[in-house]
Amino acid sequence: MNNTPELLVTAASLEEAAALLDAGASALLVGDDRFGMRLAGHFTLEDTSAVVKLAHARGGKVYVSINGLIPNTMLEELPAYVKAIGGLGVDGVEFGDPAVLAAVKAEAPGMKLHWNAEMTSTNYATANYWGRKGASRVVLARELNMDEMTEMVPHLEVEAQVQVHGMTNIYHSKRKLVASYMSHQGRPSDGGSLGKERGLFLIEAERPNEKFPIYEDENGTHIMSSDDICILEDLHFLLKAGVHSLKIEGLLKPVAYNVAVVKAYRHAMDVYAADPAEYAFEESWLEEVRAMQDPERELSFGFFYKEQVY
Repeated sequence: MNNTPELLVTAASLEEAAALLDAGASALLVGDDRFGMRLAGHFTLEDTSAVVKLAHARGGKVYVSINGLIPNTMLEELPAYVKAIGGLGVDGVEFGDPAVLAAVKAEAPGMKLHWNAEMTSTNYATANYWGRKGASRVVLARELNMDEMTEMVPHLEVEAQVQVHGMTNIYHSKRKLVASYMSHQGRPSDGGSLGKERGLFLIEAERPNEKFPIYEDENGTHIMSSDDICILEDLHFLLKAGVHSLKIEGLLKPVAYNVAVVKAYRHAMDVYAADPAEYAFEESWLEEVRAMQDPERELSFGFFYKEQVY
């Protein structure tokens, strides 16, 4: 039995998906902008079919993110979409809304369900509740610290997934805040894109050296962190604890950067698996990532060594 954890990475395109699998990713997270929020890229059903074939041919898995806020109007479209991706052989679905769980049970009962409630998945009792409802995995809140994560794993009746690298979402609103702000300033966007490709930043007067990426799409406005999580140095704590899936968030990053990150984590995971007792992190494993890291974005431990107050 192979106990090596899964290395899960977001993919923005079929081309990136192939590159990430070649670099050592064992699972990919994709989605459709209608149903998933803050996706690295939009995958049509045709794209999803192609990426499933690509990953399965290499022994990998494909999960689809349906983590959006589901309004009544979307409930009519959801079952058909779930049935379609189930028919394509998608391995699992990330969900936060129980409506998605119900749709998967009815339309594609063979697909696994990964409960992702963003910052509210903070304890094993709630995770196990969703496990008894049909979920096979919990995506742990990024606001938990290392001890909270590792000490939770033995109490879980489901798999645990932890984000180990990349930016995180720090604010979301269903409203179009950027367009409203620009219009208030007398410079409306006039239909121009305010999405990921625009490259907009939010800068606070109190923290002029920190740039928070901001963009809006059909799901509203998203503000992202000014730094990137990087837990490679202490990855062995998560590996020793038995975390089942390690996620790299590739949103708003070039393909070459994401490939370098995947290679670094894959190397560390392989070295650990070969001899856990003698494992020791080496700074050289991060050299390629640091060389491509945006100089205005710090690599940090995120909340891994902070005490979060809710």
